[in-house]
Amino acid sequence: MELPLVVGVDGSEAGMRAVDWAADEATLHGIPLRLVYASLWARYEGAALAEGLDASSERKLPHDIVEVAARRAHRRATDLKVATEVLPEEPVPALLRAGRNASALVVGARGRSGIAELLLGSVGLAVAARAHCPVIVLRGSHDNQARTGIRQRIALGVGGEPHHAAAVRFAFREAEERRVPLEAVRAWRRPAHENAGHPLLAGAPARLHEERAAQTPGGGAARRRHRPHPSVELHRRTVEGTARRVLLDASAHADLLVVGARRRHGHFGLQLGRVAHTVLHHSACPVAVVPQPA
Repeated sequence: MELPLVVGVDGSEAGMRAVDWAADEATLHGIPLRLVYASLWARYEGAALAEGLDASSERKLPHDIVEVAARRAHRRATDLKVATEVLPEEPVPALLRAGRNASALVVGARGRSGIAELLLGSVGLAVAARAHCPVIVLRGSHDNQARTGIRQRIALGVGGEPHHAAAVRFAFREAEERRVPLEAVRAWRRPAHENAGHPLLAGAPARLHEERAAQTPGGGAARRRHRPHPSVELHRRTVEGTARRVLLDASAHADLLVVGARRRHGHFGLQLGRVAHTVLHHSACPVAVVPQPA
């Protein structure tokens, strides 16, 4: 059975742009699209959601909202299989449950501020932190930069931890389906005790740290995953700087930024590290958070 791509619909323009992106993505992968509206969404986003709706939208019933979203998806792809569902509950548990039988979850980047989506809203952040399937957050949608294929590149954040294996697989599949290059980016930093400005410590030591970064387990995973995807043009790049800054810079030149997420067992399930948290708030392109199965 083909697992659908699930989109959280909230009636806002940011949510409708997520429908556009997801319709293109579902068509690309040849899978159905499922639109989910949780009727208690306003409890999470509050005034920010209201500001994203015009007066006529505020009076629409939940079924009207998902039907409008379905028509919008069909305008993008007339042959796309689209299902709609209205759930009388809060959005986070509704989307998390929908994600158990989904290829991925897609949410818009509607934040709490009246300024256009400068920060990710609480729904998107909670879903990205706890879902057991990949979650794509439509960063960059406020300036129409979240359209599929405008930059012709997928960026992958590569680290030294084992929780990147699933993200590597996801990134290769996306690059192969889109027929675009994959850029595997690894950040590295010079140890604090080395003074980059000292003439005797410049050059060779810096190259040594850069070479070590390139040889991390995450980089090896990218090389191994390349073998079953020979058509993907892989570029491996190591950049000096913090992982957060390096990935944000990479997002400015990509259609999708892919990052891994590790499990932290406990009451809240899957949690986000600082790097994933930062790029979800500030990336210039959509972000895919891919959990590593336990």
